[in-house]
Amino acid sequence: MLYLVGLGLGDAKDITVKGLEVVRRCSRVYLEAYTSVLTVGKEALEEFYGRKLILADREEVEQEADNILKDADVSDVAFLVVGDPFGATTHSDLILRATSLGIPYRVIHNASILNAVGCCGLQLYKFGETVSIVFWTDTWRPESFFDKVKKNRQNGMHTLCLLVIRARLTVQRKADAASRMQSEFPAVCVTCTATNRDIKVKEQSLENLIKGRKIYEPPRYMTVNQAAQQLLEVIQNQRARGEEPAVTEETLCVGLARVGAEDQQIAAGTLQQMCSVALGGPLHSLVITGGSLHPLEVEMLSLFPVPEASSGPQSTEEPRT
Repeated sequence: MLYLVGLGLGDAKDITVKGLEVVRRCSRVYLEAYTSVLTVGKEALEEFYGRKLILADREEVEQEADNILKDADVSDVAFLVVGDPFGATTHSDLILRATSLGIPYRVIHNASILNAVGCCGLQLYKFGETVSIVFWTDTWRPESFFDKVKKNRQNGMHTLCLLVIRARLTVQRKADAASRMQSEFPAVCVTCTATNRDIKVKEQSLENLIKGRKIYEPPRYMTVNQAAQQLLEVIQNQRARGEEPAVTEETLCVGLARVGAEDQQIAAGTLQQMCSVALGGPLHSLVITGGSLHPLEVEMLSLFPVPEASSGPQSTEEPRT
């Protein structure tokens, strides 16, 4: 059987009892290493679980899934995922492959940022569509996600913004690489695929990609500050085009860091304040409020003022209760 086991958000001890029992009895245990990270490393997990873990990056899961599923019809294989197994849609493909091979599967759920974000006091049922904010490059500065933020705001819904860990090669960067390869090596045919919504800690530079060298760049984690600065630029761009942005510098936002860990940080304030709030190390998330807040949400957010503030989050947007 194939087991997909959620690990939660904090450290090795966040795994459920049921999940730990599965890990300890499986013949092989894979650790998915591309959609998120824990606050502890692989070694700490191995020590607590009492098992050796096999790291599985996106290339292995998508291109060599048969290796993961090998003998899973006659033995137990575990695939460990930070957060909840369905927090990232990419894991559905592994299930579909297993079922096509007649391999049964079982999912053991755990907390993910999609539900743990409620720790800031905003009510989960008032969240709209989740968006991802990626690192901009000189030639690729997408703003399309902002349409979803606008729609959420119009409906009075909050928006959870997932901040990437060094985004996997974007469509634009792959296109740039394809263009350069075709100009330098005309006989080579290049196929570019879009994989812009995953978190990836292994990324090749453009030069290494072109030359086929498997040399990877160090991880880079987007902070709430960086996300807020990009959002402000989107707002400025919309104003320059004569548009009225759905979000302004004074929109009430919530920055979160290391949710689920003992040192998690939460700060509520304006989008402008999010540019300078200090939340420490990764992973970070950002929430753009829907503007219409329940009195309990207002009271809860007052528990998490930005460090410079002394009386809770301030915004020129009047909360509608």
